[in-house]
Amino acid sequence: MDYQTLASRLFLIGSEASQAMSPGLWNPVLEQLGGRWSYEAWDVPRDVPMSVVRVRLLESDVVAANVTMPHKQWAALAADAVTEAVRLSGASNLLIRDGRRLAAHNTDVAAVAELLGGRHQRHAVMLGAGGAARAALVALKGLTGRVTIADRDPEAARQLLVLAGSLGMDAATASWADAQEQASRASLIINATPVGKGSNDAPVWGAARLAGDAFVYDFVYAGHVSGTIAAAREQGLDCADGWDHLRAQAAAMIPLLDLAPQTNALLQRRLAAIQTKS
Repeated sequence: MDYQTLASRLFLIGSEASQAMSPGLWNPVLEQLGGRWSYEAWDVPRDVPMSVVRVRLLESDVVAANVTMPHKQWAALAADAVTEAVRLSGASNLLIRDGRRLAAHNTDVAAVAELLGGRHQRHAVMLGAGGAARAALVALKGLTGRVTIADRDPEAARQLLVLAGSLGMDAATASWADAQEQASRASLIINATPVGKGSNDAPVWGAARLAGDAFVYDFVYAGHVSGTIAAAREQGLDCADGWDHLRAQAAAMIPLLDLAPQTNALLQRRLAAIQTKS
């Protein structure tokens, strides 16, 4: 990577970037690594001209930018080079500057793939159809027999169905209630919605008991155990929560940014400290 001498700033761009924990995670770690880089939140509302954002990311002081909602699909289109995961998903959560070019990566895909461990899923129920859901679908390529997709936005569900078809999956959309009912018999339930952010939120699939072989994957991380994860644990099921996803995602960034080998241990300790205080 052709980073110039002045390159020292990493960004998180998103509509609510300043509310995210990423700067609090990365800045202490970067300081321990020598303080060469800083990590900054940059609020970019949905209606901001994104051409301005791209120009800023190409300036000589920029190393890279994490990308969060609602700009993950923009990031995939704005890049000059994309990985296979980005090409397939149509979404990117990491743009790395290489001279006057941006390279797009998707560490969400890497994190889901790692946490699911390559297990074949007879039936996956996907609740939510945004960037996280797209990453999860790509991670499941070749590993699932059937996929059911539901979202409050029918058009988002339809677009995710198109992606599933392009990945060779046997997929169908369903109403929210139907998908919740199917979740009770599925081997994988993925929550790619904000359900669970509230401490009183019920499990994303409702009150039903799940199949004994079900794996629950919840993208939500908060200062409490989400209702989805609490119910999965109560039923004795394997699960991964949003904190697990953050750990795997952060680890996937390390080689992409050419960071020192000790970075992973520093990140994991910092994440554990943040989770304890939440």
